[in-house]
Amino acid sequence: MNLPTGRLQDVYFRRRFGAVMGALSVVALMIAALGSGSSSHHTIAKPPIGQHPSARQLTPAERDALAHKEEEGAINAILARTPAVVQGGDKGNEVALTFDDGPGPYTMSLVNTLNRLHVQATFFAIGTEERFFSAGTLLELRSGDVVGDHTETHPMMASLSKHDQREELQNQIYQIQLLGGPTPRLFRPPYGSFNATTFHELKRQHLLMILWSTDTGDYARPGVQSIEQRALAGAHPGAIILMHDAGGDRSETIAALPSIVHGLRERGLHPVTVPRLLLDDPPPPGQPIPTNLSGG
Repeated sequence: MNLPTGRLQDVYFRRRFGAVMGALSVVALMIAALGSGSSSHHTIAKPPIGQHPSARQLTPAERDALAHKEEEGAINAILARTPAVVQGGDKGNEVALTFDDGPGPYTMSLVNTLNRLHVQATFFAIGTEERFFSAGTLLELRSGDVVGDHTETHPMMASLSKHDQREELQNQIYQIQLLGGPTPRLFRPPYGSFNATTFHELKRQHLLMILWSTDTGDYARPGVQSIEQRALAGAHPGAIILMHDAGGDRSETIAALPSIVHGLRERGLHPVTVPRLLLDDPPPPGQPIPTNLSGG
């Protein structure tokens, strides 16, 4: 059917108008969809502090690196207000098992015992011992334990000059770095001996002094039962428990560990490393700065 020219133009323009409006409708729908997606994105709640937004997708190595970064931050935060701590806070359910004077002939057996118990601990190592027993420290590092500074030669720090104290701290750090371990951030003074010079040098090295709230006396080999009883008697939220993995026969300490760990867990206490304790339950502000424990 032939239509007049004017009618044909009218049909043509109506079809063009409909096509344009249809295209505009599609564009409007796309913009709305994009806007809705953008709005949804901005309303996602942020993950809690300390939790990586894609934590479930991290590899074990990445999770370890993230945890290490968080623990380093906790150490820095405590160093900003005190040079030394005796224990953590009392609001959680964690305690820290610590071992001094290694590595030595019993270190690997002790670490393997901890691994069977699924416990990570903190070891304060002597630099000179790494020349003979570094396999023990390497096992600690592979096991996720923390290695701190216990000086190069185990002297009474308060009796040393500024230069010698610095050397004792730095040389031990070099030994751990040579093994491929993280630079130590924690220090425990041999015999509990320290002075103002020690604090000055610790500040230079960004080291936090870690003392203890419970001494098991295992160094004197008082018997397995005595070590167990002393550890559990001093166990409470935030406790830092002192034991040894070297410096003599440590078979009693190794034998006592399963009962100590089981006893802690029965009380609802969870053994962790010192950095983890400081992250999860740090000591409250205003604690007095400890004084020399050696009497010398």
